[in-house]
Amino acid sequence: MRLDKYLKVSRLIKRRTVANEACDAGRVSVNGKVVKASYDVKVGDVIEIGFGNKTVKAEVTMIADSTKKEEAKEMYRYL
Repeated sequence: MRLDKYLKVSRLIKRRTVANEACDAGRVSVNGKVVKASYDVKVGDVIEIGFGNKTVKAEVTMIADSTKKEEAKEMYRYL
């Protein structure tokens, strides 16, 4: 699954366009490398997102094409 879609489905970022812009600006890294929105996310990847002066780090635990709001938190684990 593409990184921008994963960020939206898991609700780490609310909209796919915002996720895409964050990737283009270099604020998203996977396993320590800055990646593009087209990066293929795999279970076990560690995603780091920079929101202004705050950084969020999460490990991918599950990949699903769509989820309910309550189940979205099961797709990742905060580090």
